Amino acid sequence: MAMFGKTENGAGVTRSGGGGNLSFIGREVTITGNIGGSGNLHIDGTVEGDVAAASLILGPEGHVRGNIVADAAQISGTVDGTVAAKSLVIEATARINGDLSYDAVSVASGAQVEGRVKRLTRDAEPALKLIASE
Repeated sequence: MAMFGKTENGAGVTRSGGGGNLSFIGREVTITGNIGGSGNLHIDGTVEGDVAAASLILGPEGHVRGNIVADAAQISGTVDGTVAAKSLVIEATARINGDLSYDAVSVASGAQVEGRVKRLTRDAEPALKLIASE
């Protein structure tokens, strides 16, 4: 989970670096409703709603039935909805039923994606220049 720049202190407690806190949804938890925040989120349970976070890890047991928006996302579980992330890592255990939008993407062999895939940003197209004569 180097994605969050975690460090372990002397007491064995893991903290996320970079100013954001890590929130964790365990596999025994089901949340119905949207989740939003500017921190780091790790989901091993089920979320029935949209998820927005700065960084997201969806563990192999995790399931999101809704759309995901994050700066960085690592998907190992199941998503029934769209995923939009600047940096997107799709692990071999991932099952995504929905469209993907990304700036940078990595898809492991064995991952399953059912949907369209497109880049968030396109290379700049040449600007139209008007030349006026005097």
